Amino acid sequence: MASSLLTAGDSALAKKQGAYIEGLRFDRFMMVLSCWFAGGLYLDGWAHSHGQVDKTFFTPWHALLYSGYAAMAILIVTATLINHKRGRSWFEAVPEGYQLSLFGVPLFLAGGVGDLIWHTLFGFEANIDALLSPTHLVLAVSATLIISGPLRAAWRRQDNGSIQSWATLLPAVLSLAAIYLILTFFSEFATPFTNTWIVSSAYSEINAASGAASILLQGAILVGLLLLFLRRWQLLPGMLTLLFTLDIALMNVFNKFYHWEPVVMIAIAGVACDILIWRLKPSMQRIDALRIFAFLVPVIYFLCFFASIILAGKSITWSIHLWLGVTVMSGIEGWLLSYLIASPALPQSAQ
Repeated sequence: MASSLLTAGDSALAKKQGAYIEGLRFDRFMMVLSCWFAGGLYLDGWAHSHGQVDKTFFTPWHALLYSGYAAMAILIVTATLINHKRGRSWFEAVPEGYQLSLFGVPLFLAGGVGDLIWHTLFGFEANIDALLSPTHLVLAVSATLIISGPLRAAWRRQDNGSIQSWATLLPAVLSLAAIYLILTFFSEFATPFTNTWIVSSAYSEINAASGAASILLQGAILVGLLLLFLRRWQLLPGMLTLLFTLDIALMNVFNKFYHWEPVVMIAIAGVACDILIWRLKPSMQRIDALRIFAFLVPVIYFLCFFASIILAGKSITWSIHLWLGVTVMSGIEGWLLSYLIASPALPQSAQ
């Protein structure tokens, strides 16, 4: 398998002893294994939300999760060892962009061992406890370090005038999607998709505040990641449809019964936002278009979310002042976030 991952090195030593393991092919292998890992993560989330943990650490869902981690760890460590054997220093032997991923490997292992000890000492978590358990947060951080490797590798790679396309950026896009999935997974307690704040028969200020805060949080996560990608590349056609649909389809595992309405409506939101990309062409060279895009994406997203509630035959107990107001506020939030990525130029005297 190693020979299929090789990318020619520039040094004479590399030519003499063989190519180094890194580059786009290595990124593609990593993303296949990351999908394996992400599947285990959401299957474990389904088990926790449906009372299937069986009060034991050794479950089929943990097996899928940790085997996905083991496969990623073996790939990164093996590539590093081979590159070192072929003449690189230990630091340079790590595939470009994967230094933090390599750091995440022992950190995840420590988190897994700590999780086993935690369960032994304090029992098994359920609901929000499972998301905010200290050992689970260690696993979340280390997993993010590992699966974000393809995004960092693509970020550092010289484009050399090549055209940005799905063929060259698919690992980076899926890496960004995996990061998004982990963030929405561990903030599931603060998302409108799996809670009843908006359709609760009894309106209360606490429900309204919780629901509004969840919309603003999820909007910030979504727009923040998209703007990060735009800082380096242009968004690819169909990218938001893929990102939105994949996330909402997997987030549905937390519901007791699978709901198709939000999946359909959020997929429509993705298509609408992809059309928006085609029309506006937001980029770091088109700042005004970027700011409009950052405003409209969360507005479209959450309007489609509220439409999914109506499509499901449920009533929105919020007043139009609240649900439309928080939707617009999420757009304002996105617009403000764009100033962090594309800040106005400083006057010469302040430079």
